[in-house]
Amino acid sequence: MRKAIRVAAIAAVVVGLIYGAGASRVARAQSSKGEVTLIAPGGARAAVEQLIPGFEKKTGYKVKATFGSGGGTHKQVVQGCACDVPIVQPPYQDVIDSANVVKSSERELASVAVGVAVKQGAPKPDISSPAAVKKMFASAKSISYPDPAGGAAAGVTVDEMFKKLGIADEVQSKIKRAQGGAGAMKMAASGDAEIGMTFLSEMEEPGIDVVGPLPKSVATPTRLVGFVSAHAKDPAAAKALLEYLTSPEAAAVYKAQHMEPGNTKGKSVLRGVL
Repeated sequence: MRKAIRVAAIAAVVVGLIYGAGASRVARAQSSKGEVTLIAPGGARAAVEQLIPGFEKKTGYKVKATFGSGGGTHKQVVQGCACDVPIVQPPYQDVIDSANVVKSSERELASVAVGVAVKQGAPKPDISSPAAVKKMFASAKSISYPDPAGGAAAGVTVDEMFKKLGIADEVQSKIKRAQGGAGAMKMAASGDAEIGMTFLSEMEEPGIDVVGPLPKSVATPTRLVGFVSAHAKDPAAAKALLEYLTSPEAAAVYKAQHMEPGNTKGKSVLRGVL
């Protein structure tokens, strides 16, 4: 009886060692799948950084993400940068024409609106209509937003809005252009700018109060569109990441970041500014 127990115990240990070694090999294989590189505009940063750990855990791939201005990212893709998944903003017909992305892989991830923020505790202006927005800018002493000269898509949207409202000349003396969305929010938080604007997904500065998004009739939300790069070192891995970025898990994260999830998964999206 004792001998049988000892034999059973030894057998259990052996099985455990074999199972453990097998599980270890699987884990090692999964963790050594390789790296997927992604480039994207700053407006996508908060959401993408939240999604990366889930993708890595699910697939075993590691993700190296680089973020920059919308214009800068766009230029990188057109010039054929070495990456696996690029995310760009409309218009991007030149990205398609460059042949540096796989056209059939085109996916809309989400769209993000430009919003208004003020210093924490300051009165929140009315931005419910174009007329209210125009009145806000007329009464504001200073306005900050990302410098479009550096390729910031939010800044381009704001400049277009000023033209649409017919106040581009009127507000020039009030403008304080910032280095990126974070810079604009720092100005609003410190009181250096009475009104701060950037993408809602970039409004993370602790010293601000977010007023809300600008009306779509004056500031069209910016779409974020992903592709598999034509230069992807592992197209299957790139495709897997792009699919994860358009998954239900991703949609929940986009919503939490005040973004609107894309609704054209598996379909080509419009390449012009809507």
